[in-house]
Amino acid sequence: MAPLPVPLPLLGQLSRAARGPVWLAARGYQQGGAPRPPLPEEADTVICGGGLLGTSILYHLAERGLAPHTVLMDLGQLGSGVTSLAAGIVSMNQLTRAQSKLVRKSQVLFRRLTEAGYDVGMEEYGSLHLARNDERMQQYRRLTALSESLDTDFQMLTPDQVRLHCPLLRTEDLKGGLWIPSDITASPLKLTRTLADIAQQRGATIMERVRVLRVLSDGRRVTGVETDVGTIRCKRFVNVAGYWSHDLGKLSEPNVKVPVHPCEHYFLATKPVDSMELPDFSEMPSVVDPDGRIYVRAKDGCIVAGGFEENAQPAFEEMEFMPARFDSESLQPDWDHFYGLLHEIVHRVPGVGDATLDRLISSPETYSPDGQWIMGEVPELENYFVAAGLGASGTAAAGGVGRIMAYWIVEGEPHLDVYEMDVRRFLALHNNRTFLRTRIHEVPGQCMRIPWMFPEYRSGRRLRTSPIFPRMKECGAQFGAVMGYERPSYFDPAAVTVSSTDRQTTSGNPQRRPEFSIAVTDSFGKPRWFDRVEEEYNACRERVAISDYSSFTKIDLMSKGDEVVHMLQYLCSNDVNVPVGNILHTGMQNRHGGYENDCSLARIAHNHYMLICPTIQHGRCRSWLQRHAPTDGSVVVSDITSLYTALCVMGPLARELMSELTDQDLSPKSFPFFTFKEMDVGMIAGVRAMNMTHTGELGWVLYVPNEYALYVYDLLMERGQDYGVALAGYFAMRSLRVEKFYAFWGQDLGTTTTPLECGRGFRVKFNRDMDFIGREALLRQKAEGVKRLYVHFTVQEHDPSDDPWAWGHEPILRDGAYCGLVTTSAFGYSLGKLVCLGFVQDLSAGSPSVITSDYVLRGNYQINIGGRLFPAKPSLVSPSLPTKYQEPTQKRYQATQHTSWSQRG
Repeated sequence: MAPLPVPLPLLGQLSRAARGPVWLAARGYQQGGAPRPPLPEEADTVICGGGLLGTSILYHLAERGLAPHTVLMDLGQLGSGVTSLAAGIVSMNQLTRAQSKLVRKSQVLFRRLTEAGYDVGMEEYGSLHLARNDERMQQYRRLTALSESLDTDFQMLTPDQVRLHCPLLRTEDLKGGLWIPSDITASPLKLTRTLADIAQQRGATIMERVRVLRVLSDGRRVTGVETDVGTIRCKRFVNVAGYWSHDLGKLSEPNVKVPVHPCEHYFLATKPVDSMELPDFSEMPSVVDPDGRIYVRAKDGCIVAGGFEENAQPAFEEMEFMPARFDSESLQPDWDHFYGLLHEIVHRVPGVGDATLDRLISSPETYSPDGQWIMGEVPELENYFVAAGLGASGTAAAGGVGRIMAYWIVEGEPHLDVYEMDVRRFLALHNNRTFLRTRIHEVPGQCMRIPWMFPEYRSGRRLRTSPIFPRMKECGAQFGAVMGYERPSYFDPAAVTVSSTDRQTTSGNPQRRPEFSIAVTDSFGKPRWFDRVEEEYNACRERVAISDYSSFTKIDLMSKGDEVVHMLQYLCSNDVNVPVGNILHTGMQNRHGGYENDCSLARIAHNHYMLICPTIQHGRCRSWLQRHAPTDGSVVVSDITSLYTALCVMGPLARELMSELTDQDLSPKSFPFFTFKEMDVGMIAGVRAMNMTHTGELGWVLYVPNEYALYVYDLLMERGQDYGVALAGYFAMRSLRVEKFYAFWGQDLGTTTTPLECGRGFRVKFNRDMDFIGREALLRQKAEGVKRLYVHFTVQEHDPSDDPWAWGHEPILRDGAYCGLVTTSAFGYSLGKLVCLGFVQDLSAGSPSVITSDYVLRGNYQINIGGRLFPAKPSLVSPSLPTKYQEPTQKRYQATQHTSWSQRG
């Protein structure tokens, strides 16, 4: 790196304190202090954590009239931890739309407090987000297209316009920027005090200098909290202890998973800046330069500037447990580590180099392993809630997260669909301290990344693999990780295999792991894997393909009598009392009729079902089943995901290939669609075979006990050479499903989506006189009418090679007016067009009105892709796809007609 062009005032006038540990809290932890009020004997809710997030939850519970029954406790004093160090930027530019909506609620709260006369340090100078390349500009164009759905004004800027908004910036190397005039800044410490004071005035109890020793339970739900000043009985417990949340989760029985780890976040604060030297400083907007990984803002007459390095340092790395409180000896700033960020800061805002440095601060910012925020009720204990992992977005998120958490605590569910932030998305492996310390190096830098579709981490990989993983790797698999599971996204034998280095914090020395390839998607347009996925897609529709479905969630449910049937009838909206050997598709709805789960159930025996659902549903589905299982243990819920390798054999020649491997009659009459049989494959017995593919193609999913998986896989590939067999990854499956109008849980379906809105009303047992969760809500919606419908769009006048692609969350316009968003998209190789799925609403009255199929089909539609409008043709049914396969004149293909499996390997 070139020498740093920083004048002496910045680096030459550092005090000893500025070079060493710094503790900036205005109200630091004190062993003494004012006498504490006595600990109440009982409360409805106990909140552990007195930062901004904890007091926000307290405030919102007070708004709901629960303040007199709520106790907040903190080890130190309110706001004395990391809260006091936060920069206080509250920006709508977040990685996900759900996060942006929560930040919007924070802005509304902070403005309301200010208008009511409270001093929360709010300033409304907007924010500037800079772009050094075309890809970043494309990101901003896509965000600008979302202005109406996010109720926020986003404005694209040229470099000259950027400089007009902030003359302090160097702009000659910029492509442009994004201006968000409604963005604000606020003082996290003042907000914390204000929210706490309001809650106290309404009757809440706040206990400072209290240490939690144990969270008590009866093994199923929270019953109380043991502290160093006594024990308090309670019905609910909320863990908002920041970087200590992980260790606090271990102070209960059973232990609670809170997979977070702090990293060292560096930023500098200058002495007060002379307005004569920087005349435009007083109303400087917040500036974020994501390509330089930095941010700069004015705060209390000083400059605060920091950033997010690509390789962050875990905080407290050598400690077995996190320090219970953050004090002056906790973290020491590392100037060498900060040097790269400092270089970028001075480059972007040259005036910083003329300011006098006050101090360099290192504070512990806490992140989850996937970089998403964590919230919700934990799966291990009822009425134990957690909100953590907000990272550098703590101030921006606190108001919205506090509100949604208060609703969740009181109502038992959120009022927004925040599945990607739900704590139930994690498994035990994600809570492993070594894994967290390894992953945290990579996570903070992700908050500045360009939000490509299908982002991948390079650390903490190869933790869950199927037995055929080595075979997949040899054949050029480009892997994506989901729930820690490596699954092929697509295959490219010619791709260069990269190695991944996981830093092992126990030894401090990097260890090279076996090489494998990670799938990369790095474009808003035609992806690099387009042609490879087309080959795999064509194999599925023309010949026969093998896909690894092993990551799918697989659960056995059994009972001695009919208990399992009664349980599933109550949980499922479809009738599960089907003949043995049948498979049904069903939703598991919440009380509002929304999807808690979307799954398939195979009836293995009268009192034995096998449940299959999406990989991302693993923790959520298991938790939902366990919460609703009979307390007497009469229904056994067994997670068998890791016991079976699932191989999907699909395509028009799947029956011919499978017939060579088994003596089972595979004819449609003997083995019809959506049925199950246990059969022999080659020399192996006990393979669970299901006639379904999840993509609409002819084929079977074989659930093979792991010890037999390699044998069955090799047998399929060896015999399949005569049929032109190919391997197909997740991207090909996605294209097949989107093209055929198959909804995805977590993208199209969610907790606020009902079967009536997405064309699945025929799967709801309205004609059965039996109760199930969500029945009343669905009956009411059926009588009143739906206010949105799920629509299949084919994008017209779109050149896939030159035009931007839809990747999700693109606005849909009906007759020129905004009516919804794209939820899922993919290229339809049979249709030869980009396909978008999404929900259409009638918003002409200002709020959604009841709509019909006729209303949807009468409209003229456009989809806004990165600021460009493309015509789109709507449909409410699966399209009729051109036939790609012609019956061969002979049973087998000649091996020379297709690239063989051995050649592909």
